[in-house]
Amino acid sequence: MLLTQKYRNHRFILASKSPRRNDLFAELGLSFSQISIDTEEMVPMSLPAMETARYLAIQKTETYTSKIGKLQPDTLLITADTVVIDENQILGKPKNKTEAQQYLKALSGKSHFVVSGVCVSDRYKTYHFDDVTKVFFKTLSDDEINYYIDKYQPFDKAGAYGIQEWIGYVGITKIEGSYFNVMGLPVQKLAQILLDWNLEK
Repeated sequence: MLLTQKYRNHRFILASKSPRRNDLFAELGLSFSQISIDTEEMVPMSLPAMETARYLAIQKTETYTSKIGKLQPDTLLITADTVVIDENQILGKPKNKTEAQQYLKALSGKSHFVVSGVCVSDRYKTYHFDDVTKVFFKTLSDDEINYYIDKYQPFDKAGAYGIQEWIGYVGITKIEGSYFNVMGLPVQKLAQILLDWNLEK
């Protein structure tokens, strides 16, 4: 069964500010609206880096429920978060050019992990999962790093890069896992979850 057939009488709420997640989710062909939910994103110090994205996705769902209330019976909520992990350290969104340079130099010439956590909820239940992609960068020159930062201003991107942008074309040698996961939403895995989703209570 196609997702569009299964959910023809349902709508989705994508609680995310990310335009990339919006574009990826739109490709599933489902009726949805995108909203922004402000979350403090407080993470326990003891939480392993690989579990952070899922934790934040769940936190966003809880924030939505506390601020908006229960979902309507015909509505499903999708929340997500993506983190870049270099040697067990999370590289967030760079605050400025200097930090973006530091991040890209740290990723240069080696591999790192991108983890997306996703939470799916309806009125009665919630399911959460994550997806992991290993990304390999060539050794980037200072000129390449500076050109990319100046032209693409990657200050809204975890790890200071977008795989779908120039840096991805010239700098990434291979990936192991989902390409779309690196963009911010593991759509294949999410689609399978939705196909298997029980619409009953």
